[in-house]
Amino acid sequence: MASVVPLAEAVAELVHDGDTVALEGFTHLIPVAAGHEIIRQRRRDLTLVRMTPDIVYDQLIGAGCARRLVFSWGGNPGVGSLHRFRDAVEHGWPRQLELEEHSHAGMANRYVAGASGLPFAVLRGYRGTDLIGRTATIAAITCPFTGEELTAVAAINPDVTIVHAQRADRSGSVQMWGIIGVQKEALLAARRTLVTVEELVEELEPRPGAVVIPGWALTRVAHVPGGAHPSYAQGYSERDNDDYRAWDAISADRARFGAWLEREVLGQGPP
Repeated sequence: MASVVPLAEAVAELVHDGDTVALEGFTHLIPVAAGHEIIRQRRRDLTLVRMTPDIVYDQLIGAGCARRLVFSWGGNPGVGSLHRFRDAVEHGWPRQLELEEHSHAGMANRYVAGASGLPFAVLRGYRGTDLIGRTATIAAITCPFTGEELTAVAAINPDVTIVHAQRADRSGSVQMWGIIGVQKEALLAARRTLVTVEELVEELEPRPGAVVIPGWALTRVAHVPGGAHPSYAQGYSERDNDDYRAWDAISADRARFGAWLEREVLGQGPP
């Protein structure tokens, strides 16, 4: 069963230099506090995986944690570009960032394959793109039954997947609801897992539409109220739109970003 430990302890145990790390969440329940703890522990050479990298990945990239990014879309939602991401790709600052691009459907299917213990997934995707032939994890295949040309995508099995959720019980089982992306699949595909939660309860109460991940399928849980900020946790917090807007100016300038990093992340202890 997953054990409940402090965030700093969980990151120190689970996230190592050179790991492939997925911090998943779609608009909602983004594990920002865990991302900041990875920065504080100065992890390096990470392959970061996420369907929709936003400002926490911008911060990880700008802090020098990332060597490679595997993704399907990247941006500051509702605002614009990720400037630290762009600086790494266009100018190699603070280091050159390798990219592996996919479609949303391709990334989702890669997680499903990883969670299912399969080496790849098959979809009718990527037609009309030049990603087939340019990306080692995408290949054209022929259906052995119909002869139809399809696309295979290699499974994703992160070394570590980290997500945020609303609740966990004392046995480490986790409950989440609201906008759920690929968090369940990303957790089940990973070798090690960490879920940060808003609340610890003695027993999870049934809730319509909620997803429950049993403690036996997880590695560690950390109690981190507000751990999704500036994204939101339905039932606990609202999205901080001002924070997303402010990030555009902060991240556009290297010196201003460095000052923000020292003040807001490196100078702070874990939640």
